[in-house]
Amino acid sequence: MLIQTLQALFSRDLNRLRLEIELYKNENNLWLIDEQIINSAGNLCLHLIGNLNTYIGAEIGKTNYVRNRPLEFSLKHISKTDLLQKIDDTISVVNNSLEKLSEEDLKKEYSILVFEEKTTTEYFLVHLATHLAYHLGQINYHRRLLDK
Repeated sequence: MLIQTLQALFSRDLNRLRLEIELYKNENNLWLIDEQIINSAGNLCLHLIGNLNTYIGAEIGKTNYVRNRPLEFSLKHISKTDLLQKIDDTISVVNNSLEKLSEEDLKKEYSILVFEEKTTTEYFLVHLATHLAYHLGQINYHRRLLDK
């Protein structure tokens, strides 16, 4: 049951991410920062894509994705079309990877030590869903404040 719930939440919020990126009137504004907003929407989008492709795609789905986290925050001016394609690809990776899990797998220890203490796969997947929602909210505010 939790696997289907997680699939629904990740799909919902990744589609909302897609919509937020689509709603930018000026593509260049995806990459704006100002004195109080240090991460652009484009970089937060890349960060979410890297995060989910690493922790769900590579670890659970065995996709062989290799993350370059510093690039998630340093790359600039990737086209809106490319960002949208990366989001679409991530939706597929997340859904396909989560389909491989059983309810018993959720109770097992997550394969990577990410925090100070070990966690279950279930706990870590819920964390990833909240992490996505957190940055999605930041992107929404970024768009409404800086895409004028």
